[in-house]
Amino acid sequence: MKAKRDLSPLLPDRHPQPDFFVCDIFDAAPKSDTASMRYPMFSLSTKPDHTVREYAQKDKWVKVSPSPVGLATVHDRDVLIYCISQCMAALNQGEKISKTMRFKAIDLLIVTNRETSGAGYKLLQTALKRLQGTQIETNITTGGKEQWDVFSFIDKARTVKENRDGRMLEIEITLSDWVFNAIEAKGDEILTISRDYFRLRKPLERRLYEIARKHCGTANNSWPFKLATLHERTGSQSSFREFKRMLRAIIDDHGHIPDYTFELINETVWIRPKEAFRKHLNGKQPPAPAVVQIVLKPQTIENARKFAGGWDLYMIESEWRQMLGERDSLPDKPDGSFVQYVKWFVETHGAARTS
Repeated sequence: MKAKRDLSPLLPDRHPQPDFFVCDIFDAAPKSDTASMRYPMFSLSTKPDHTVREYAQKDKWVKVSPSPVGLATVHDRDVLIYCISQCMAALNQGEKISKTMRFKAIDLLIVTNRETSGAGYKLLQTALKRLQGTQIETNITTGGKEQWDVFSFIDKARTVKENRDGRMLEIEITLSDWVFNAIEAKGDEILTISRDYFRLRKPLERRLYEIARKHCGTANNSWPFKLATLHERTGSQSSFREFKRMLRAIIDDHGHIPDYTFELINETVWIRPKEAFRKHLNGKQPPAPAVVQIVLKPQTIENARKFAGGWDLYMIESEWRQMLGERDSLPDKPDGSFVQYVKWFVETHGAARTS
């Protein structure tokens, strides 16, 4: 008798009761860098992907080239999320951090909801190879530093200890300067993500969540993306028609993506934070008084209106303040920051439609 196929859109929670001795690992909230959440740097393919990817948005560009084992994938990104989360937890405790990290392989597998079988360890080893082998060229800055040379997500990885079966017990990873710069920048370039992110089956679902978390945050309103823009921003190599079909299937599948809802209306995708999620985070992180107290100059409003592309400027200002509220520090020149944000918003979404 054949076993029933699991038709749930989410992967099972493989480790619902973590071992007592790794509770401190679970206490480190999952976190990711905003640069790779915003730009398509990871492959969505579940098979070895050997294509060279290039993406440009006005003056920002990135080129990603594969290693012999293929491009780093969205699922390989779990390793970076784990490393970033541990570093941020250490910083929050006032501890020093280093580019080179050593930890138990099983802790990473458990936290990221991966299998702890022999196959799970082999998949982790392959992920490390792709993260180290994938080459990136970009002028996207992290930590205020622009990385012009060719680099990888991690500089190197090695097994420190193995058991008799050859499974990794401890591994050592050296993060690239590009990733480590984002960690050292703290609140400006790091965001907390849902633990259920690791239960999303499909790479496209994970990518959609990243985009929602980066752009929509916890604001009490919608964030629109033109369908063509979202297709490009995900890094999907599917045709536009196929991408639209896959997106509709995800949207119609009971809204299982954590924290956000997606709605497709007339070639525009509207992203909204789920009410329970917004209340939960806003209850823990009320708007910073310093953000509320920022008063923009009348001339700044007039200057910004020139670049608003027909969008409601007050809506954009609300998004800008929400974005500032998720950071640990405020810009030195808020007026200039707001005008630049308006320009970026219109570059991202295009001009507003007029009836």
